[in-house]
Amino acid sequence: MSEYESIKLERDGPIAIVSFNRPDTLNAIESSIRKEILLAVNEVNEDDSIRVAILTGEGRAFCAGADLTEKQDGAVDVEEMLNTQYKPALMAITEAPKPWISAVNGAAAGVGSAFAMNCDLTVMAEDAYIYQAFAAISLIPDGGATWHLARTLGKKKAYELIALGEKLRAEKCLELGLCNRVVPTDQLMDEARKLATELAGRAPLSLRYAKETVNSAMSESVDETISHEARLQKVCVNSEDAREGALAFLQKRAPEFKGR
Repeated sequence: MSEYESIKLERDGPIAIVSFNRPDTLNAIESSIRKEILLAVNEVNEDDSIRVAILTGEGRAFCAGADLTEKQDGAVDVEEMLNTQYKPALMAITEAPKPWISAVNGAAAGVGSAFAMNCDLTVMAEDAYIYQAFAAISLIPDGGATWHLARTLGKKKAYELIALGEKLRAEKCLELGLCNRVVPTDQLMDEARKLATELAGRAPLSLRYAKETVNSAMSESVDETISHEARLQKVCVNSEDAREGALAFLQKRAPEFKGR
């Protein structure tokens, strides 16, 4: 397992917990996190013994967004930074062959909200919130936040939230479909682990390809989606796990899935 400075990576059987680990700054993202989050996500994704991953933040916040106090050597090309230092980690979560759960404590602001929304499932503490703080400093959301907001909430509501900078509390996020569950703050990680454990017991290929088809369906036509599903269903039907699932059903026992 790699050594990290600003990211914490823990393993608990088939579950990995990746944490932003700069609690003194509310996990504001600077160079060390930008570098290490991609390394950690790739390490988790490439480990076949890990079936589910949780992304969270140490301390009082999930992530306060980019660290505006970060000192830079010379002029910063923001476009290049977003494309080369943020996008790879975000896409590694999106394209991961296993589910990622964001466990949101406190603030998920700015690009931190993009990391939270980018995960496949989201559990929020009662006092957590998602915040698009960009308009207050004459910026726009980044890291794919507009994509997630527009597709979840619709164009008008997404624009309103961005333009007015409303803090979306956990219960409102649940109502709008931006999270799956809201739990007591002191039970956040217990509940996230419980969900991860449940998922880890499911068929890995089913989780992997259902994730792929759901992501693709966001931009495909119905015609394309049916064909996409058919192609991946063929992979599933011909897998060892499908045969094991059918046999376990007939024998009235729990299946032992191996992800192949």
